[in-house]
Amino acid sequence: MKRHTKSKSSGNWLHRNFHDLYIKKRNIKKLRSRSWFKIKEIDKKYNIFQKGMNIIDLGAAPGGWCEYLQEKIGQSGHILACDLIPIKPLKRVIFLQGDVSNKSIFKKIISISKRYYWNAIVSDMSPNISGCSVVDNARSFYLSDIAISIANILLSKNGYFIIKLFQGDGFNQYIKKINDIFLK
Repeated sequence: MKRHTKSKSSGNWLHRNFHDLYIKKRNIKKLRSRSWFKIKEIDKKYNIFQKGMNIIDLGAAPGGWCEYLQEKIGQSGHILACDLIPIKPLKRVIFLQGDVSNKSIFKKIISISKRYYWNAIVSDMSPNISGCSVVDNARSFYLSDIAISIANILLSKNGYFIIKLFQGDGFNQYIKKINDIFLK
């Protein structure tokens, strides 16, 4: 009988979750996810998020970015978050569960957005990873196109747009596309 051994990916997951510095920090701070540190690093570098801002968070689950943003914008700011996966409720966060590429979810985002002036749109959306970089990049760019469409419609003139992209085939062309739309 052949002995079952753990797969390389499960070994990587175990190593990452037991040895990753940000996982340890997340656990100490009792945060929703390690992505809290990613958005904090972006904010620290560019000083983007201020009290009273209104922000749309696409690909919000499990809520790490919302958790950080909520602290930064305070009581007077608003967050509209959307993801396929539900998140535990957060105060002052309007959450829509659904696929932003679905017209009905897109229309709900637009409808809710009429009440607010959006200072930032952040997107940590990611496709389900197939392991094939060509496929994963194409899916990532598709989600990015949706985020850009939402930003083109809703983002204020001097608003901030933060997006996660996969590097690989088509990355440089996609960055050029973004640079043609946004100031910097």
